[in-house]
Amino acid sequence: MNRIVFLILAMALSGGAVAQHSKKEVEQDIARHRAMAEAHEAAAKCLESGKKPDQCTKELQTACRGLALGKYCGMKHVH
Repeated sequence: MNRIVFLILAMALSGGAVAQHSKKEVEQDIARHRAMAEAHEAAAKCLESGKKPDQCTKELQTACRGLALGKYCGMKHVH
C-alpha cells in the first residue's frame, strides 16, 4: 500500500516539473495571446461596422491562422 501511495505522489510531483516552461516559451505565449486579442478586437470592430457575422468570422480565421485552435481563434461563446 505504501508503495502505491509513494508512486502516486512521485508521479504528481514529477508532472509539475514537466509542465515548466522556459522564459522564451513564456514570451512566445504572451505574444500569441496578444495577437489573438488583437484579432478578436478586430472581429468586434468588424461586427460593429455592420458587416455580416460570416465575413467577420472569415477575417478572424485569417488573422488567427497559426495562433490558436479551432475556427473561432481559440474562443467560442454562446449566443
